[in-house]
Amino acid sequence: MKVERLIGILSILLQREKVTAPELAEQFEVSRRTIQRDVEALCRAGIPIATAQGAGGGISIMEGYRVDRTVLTAPEMGAILAGLRSLDSVSGTRRYAQLMEKLSAGAAALVSGGSHMLIDLSSWYKTSLPPKIELIQGAIEQHRVLRFAYFSPRGESARTVEPYYLVFHWSAWYVWGWCRSREDFRLFKLNRMTDLAAGEAFEPRPAPLPDLAPERIFPAKYFVTVLFDPTCRWRLVEEYGADCFTAEPDGRLRFTSSFPDADSALSWALTFGDREELMEPQELREQRGTLAEALARRYRKGD
Repeated sequence: MKVERLIGILSILLQREKVTAPELAEQFEVSRRTIQRDVEALCRAGIPIATAQGAGGGISIMEGYRVDRTVLTAPEMGAILAGLRSLDSVSGTRRYAQLMEKLSAGAAALVSGGSHMLIDLSSWYKTSLPPKIELIQGAIEQHRVLRFAYFSPRGESARTVEPYYLVFHWSAWYVWGWCRSREDFRLFKLNRMTDLAAGEAFEPRPAPLPDLAPERIFPAKYFVTVLFDPTCRWRLVEEYGADCFTAEPDGRLRFTSSFPDADSALSWALTFGDREELMEPQELREQRGTLAEALARRYRKGD
């Protein structure tokens, strides 16, 4: 893509004293004429680039700009490269690794070979997720609607969405777009989509960035208190932090927090098996007891 190539050319020029058009053309696998147009585009963007013909000539950035306006430091470049590498962990391709190689070309002094930051965004859904991301990226770039079946706690529904952003949040991937059936912007989890396909083109509308504040997506409507066995300490710390509980005289851990609904609170507590006792609210405690009795009857020997 042109933007990626322009970033790559600028990065190389900031790291090297001089480079020739044939070198850049070979590096980015384009023609010399394309490189000349790219250099002109950088000049129009305000980058002071000088070109010299003949032996010893080439393309360079004016010295004053190089000294006073260096765009990327070594830590900044390292962070960019780590981010690019992480995108390949999702797509399963080397597309961004190739861009990374172009960005770091001739930058041995600026970018070390052994990055100390590794980001892996892949998931358990390595087979189904990358094709969805690829299709959604294409639909966003080409302004095409997405059609899919969507599964939520309320049931299954057919959706037509104008996509605007791919979002990685809460350890999962989402698409943010205008839902035509709800006539509003919505966030859709990729793992809940089936029969995903791109449709006709649409006219883009002003799209706000998604508000991903936890209190908006998961509003605090249901407060619970649970007593946990001390062996659950590691998980409470991992999921809610070291300050989420207090120790009782008998060693159990008193945990209080909020959930968006009763089902979420009950299902989460159940994942701890018999190592928890749901104390409040009373109605949820009663539901927990009723469920335990039903399960006991189901699995009782001889039934």
